[in-house]
Amino acid sequence: MADIFDVIADGTRREILSILLARSSSGGSGTSVSQIVHELGVSQPTVSKHLKVLREAELVTVREEGQHRYYSLHREPLEQVDDWLMPFLVQDSTAGILSELDAALPEPAAQAADFVGRAAASAKHAVTSALRKFGS
Repeated sequence: MADIFDVIADGTRREILSILLARSSSGGSGTSVSQIVHELGVSQPTVSKHLKVLREAELVTVREEGQHRYYSLHREPLEQVDDWLMPFLVQDSTAGILSELDAALPEPAAQAADFVGRAAASAKHAVTSALRKFGS
């Protein structure tokens, strides 16, 4: 897991992933290196270097047509990051609500609200992940 965090820690690579995400949601069949260079405004060697790192981390796939290469986002490794992060995010998002509920509700009701809130957040995450997996 640490390797993927190193890969996505770089701002240029995150921008490339965002470009590929935007283009994939608009129904594209891949994005050329020259399109990425144009959108980022950086040199082609710089983009190619970052695409190599993303490809080695299996965050992108490449399709070759003659001398051209078309890159697409591979979401599965990012979904694994999302799965790993979710418990931290769910805990934080319910903490503020729970402190307000503690003042207003008796203990059994506050515990029930905590349970329902965590279950709802977990269900939302599961549905979102499933939709991403089956929608792409």
